[in-house]
Amino acid sequence: MDDCLTVDDAADTLSRPDSLTFIKANMRIAPVPALPEIRLYTAHPASGLWRLTRSEARAAEPEGEETEADEDGPEPQPPYWAYAWAGGAVLARYILDRPETVAGLRVLDIGAGSGLVGIAAAKAGASEVIASEIDRNGVAALALNAAANGVAISVVGEDITAGPPPPVDVVAAGDLFYRQDLADRVIAFLDRCLAAGIDVLIGDPGRAYLPRSRLRLLAEYQVPDVGQIGDAMKPSGVFSFEPEQLGGELRPSP
Repeated sequence: MDDCLTVDDAADTLSRPDSLTFIKANMRIAPVPALPEIRLYTAHPASGLWRLTRSEARAAEPEGEETEADEDGPEPQPPYWAYAWAGGAVLARYILDRPETVAGLRVLDIGAGSGLVGIAAAKAGASEVIASEIDRNGVAALALNAAANGVAISVVGEDITAGPPPPVDVVAAGDLFYRQDLADRVIAFLDRCLAAGIDVLIGDPGRAYLPRSRLRLLAEYQVPDVGQIGDAMKPSGVFSFEPEQLGGELRPSP
């Protein structure tokens, strides 16, 4: 894609000037549970991510418009990119265990978040990795995570689901089926990928809107998930996304 950016360019042009500094100063870089080969900047109880997300929201307000902020209220939910979700973790584990899945191929990590899946693909020998991520702070985190793992990733800092797929061989989608509207957009995009001859891999622990009727199970792992207590593990699957059968019907899982 012509509008792809390197991780350095992405950090400069898509993130707020203080995002990189904040993440490096307040988040911990550590190996990902179940993925010791990869280290990520990750949120912890004292990271104070609400300061970053709140200032981002204020920056997005129309000029001259003010909103009241409850300084004593509950902190906003930390952004998704600050954690390793089970769907991304299981997909990254699968790619590292089976590097032939992506070796020598062009890979798109859609909804990349921390960049976990894209980093795994780069480590497994992908010829090119593109990561799409709409959160501007997430783009900064992705840049830092890629650099910390010594890999090169190009970044698209916008929602690409409405357009045609980029020129890649494999699309990896980790944990994108937790909300109906998002799942609908992603499924439509993945169908365009299949039509273009692109293989699609999905990692998911069984979110509510996972298109189960379209999936072929490739592997299953026990990995931690966001919100799990202690060392609890959750069974999560890696799937091949298959063309819809004639007369078939897409249904959300119960």
